[in-house]
Amino acid sequence: MKYKLVLEYLMNQLPMYQRIGKAAYKANLDNSHKLDRHLNFPHKKYKTIHVAGTNGKGSVSHMLASVLQQSGYKVGLHTSPHLLDFRERIKVNGELADKDFVIDFTEANKQFFEKIQPSFFEMSVFMAFEYFARKKVDVAVIEVGMGGRLDSTNVILPELSVITNIGFDHMEFLGDSLEKIAAEKAGIIKKRVPVVIGETQDHTKDVFIQIARKNQAPLVFADQLYSVDYTLFSSDNVYQILQTKYDDNLLAYPIETDLLGKYQVQNIITSLAAVDELKMSDFTISDDNLRKGLKQVKKNTGLQGRWDIVGVNPRTICDVAHNADGLKLVLKQLLNIPYKKLHLVLGFVSDKNVKEILTFFPESALYYFTEASVPRAMEAATLARLAAGIGLEGNSYKDVHAAYKAARNNSGKDDLIFIGGSTFLVADFRREKI
Repeated sequence: MKYKLVLEYLMNQLPMYQRIGKAAYKANLDNSHKLDRHLNFPHKKYKTIHVAGTNGKGSVSHMLASVLQQSGYKVGLHTSPHLLDFRERIKVNGELADKDFVIDFTEANKQFFEKIQPSFFEMSVFMAFEYFARKKVDVAVIEVGMGGRLDSTNVILPELSVITNIGFDHMEFLGDSLEKIAAEKAGIIKKRVPVVIGETQDHTKDVFIQIARKNQAPLVFADQLYSVDYTLFSSDNVYQILQTKYDDNLLAYPIETDLLGKYQVQNIITSLAAVDELKMSDFTISDDNLRKGLKQVKKNTGLQGRWDIVGVNPRTICDVAHNADGLKLVLKQLLNIPYKKLHLVLGFVSDKNVKEILTFFPESALYYFTEASVPRAMEAATLARLAAGIGLEGNSYKDVHAAYKAARNNSGKDDLIFIGGSTFLVADFRREKI
């Protein structure tokens, strides 16, 4: 099989949540355990770090991978979904998995896949585990796909568990309250394995304390240790600089990062606390390598889709934030940028509470409603009608390229264009841009 044919087989034959939604979800770990036994438990051949959360888990995973890589470790990184290439899900020291491995792994296990019918995500998780074993990584950072307790990644016994925060997302699977969602995500907490919680939240704090205590797992809340006084940007707008405190004492050095979204502040705090725990678990990470790793996350790991500045005159930004909490933070930063007019190119998936999300958006902006090239996408015309019902006026377009072209044609050099609302919309946009 050629690589392209292999991907077509995997995406068409295996149920893929990113494309079809609920029908692809498996509410148990049966297939995961079968795949694990079939491959002879590949994740047991290296150390792992497990990262869950509603928002920020991808960024934190990349931050930790960058710091460990900078410290001289050979680091595997499994994240999802991907933007442009399936192999973004499986990296070693920032390099995409080999195409030949994807082909060989699929061909070698095709019969087994057809026997047990795993989801696309289940398959990709164990492909990553096997790749990391073959590459003899020292440690792998494993991002949870959804939830935690029943996520396919939850067969590992990590050195550290990290839960970034809890918000309302995937409620049809994880529960209709923050407490229920927290309990699902806390399912990654293991016996006597340290756990870092990124944010102290009134509704979820006790859930984590109780589950950690039950598992005799040392627990820290990152935001009770670290805080950020203020942030600013370097003169060339390449780095975000954070004036950071530990236990109310200013760090001897500012933290710099090439991730420019202000929402990364909380992710930095979470990562700093996680690194402290790793250092207590016999990882060797110097202050210098910590700083360098956080400063060049994109360079070291290839992270895309987080506050990416993709154009100037007018400034054009895209971001994969796709739920209420994530988009609120993105909008807050957008609205603090000087501009004459704000142009928003938006598309969402149909299983989000889109009407509620739209209430956060300003009536004064110019809107270009569109849809991503996945079956889950909300139709542009439907989105435009929903938006009009709450006073957000704009035209609908068949795809993101047509919407972006209209926004460009309607913009002056001092305007601001944003593309977002859905990971898949950003993927379509970046695919054309690249």
